[in-house]
Amino acid sequence: MSHPSHLSAPSFNDHFSGHAGDYARYRPTYPPELFDAVAALVTRHTLCWDAGTGSGQAAGGLAGHFAEVVATDASADQIAHAAPYEGVSYRVAAGGNSGLEDASVDLVTVGQAVHWFDQERFFDEVRRVTVPGGAIAVWAYDLFEVPESAAVEEVFQAFHASVEAFWPPERALVARRYADLLFPFEEIPVPPVTMAAAWNLERTLGYLSTWSAVKRCAKETGRDPIAEFAPRFAAAWGDPAAPKTFSWPLILRAGRIV
Repeated sequence: MSHPSHLSAPSFNDHFSGHAGDYARYRPTYPPELFDAVAALVTRHTLCWDAGTGSGQAAGGLAGHFAEVVATDASADQIAHAAPYEGVSYRVAAGGNSGLEDASVDLVTVGQAVHWFDQERFFDEVRRVTVPGGAIAVWAYDLFEVPESAAVEEVFQAFHASVEAFWPPERALVARRYADLLFPFEEIPVPPVTMAAAWNLERTLGYLSTWSAVKRCAKETGRDPIAEFAPRFAAAWGDPAAPKTFSWPLILRAGRIV
């Protein structure tokens, strides 16, 4: 079983350290179909680099397809909370300074993170470390949908409106579904993938508490958006222990390194 190792990382805009434990506990789980789709982009499955791994949300799924996964994040706090998986090694490293060897990586993946990167530096690093003919896949998810409960969906939309102004500007790339993301690779069509989860009320509020906009709102205004909206969510929810189904259509772009 691999254990974290550490490379020095330059300063960066860190929106998630300090609550990495909540991030590891409350963030949704990616579906197997996502890892099937991205692994199919390459014919050799020796090494995958998962950049911006957070606390390893994608690393375990990727390990099912690759002999080795190197999972990096610029936040030492995130890496400290990363879940161990066979075949996965964690490193503290910025996206533009992976520490990997030239032409060693078959696939580069970035889940819910490339919008935080210095993209020009990161994509230069991707070209350096990836084998000719290798690939990159980047994905993200925006706001969830609650198809089975219009009442919960209405409260959720009001909650988001109350914190929307506090999203860091980089997140606008997600809201625009990465349509204007600098992506200097030969685009590869990929099938649509949807992520879903069945959560009770506590789990849902825990997820919302990990949003960078929620943290920034509390820091700058002294408001606690979760505490403010918890009664409204509870009233709309019904039995708080009963799960509701949420869905996120994943934003997924893939490219060939030539």
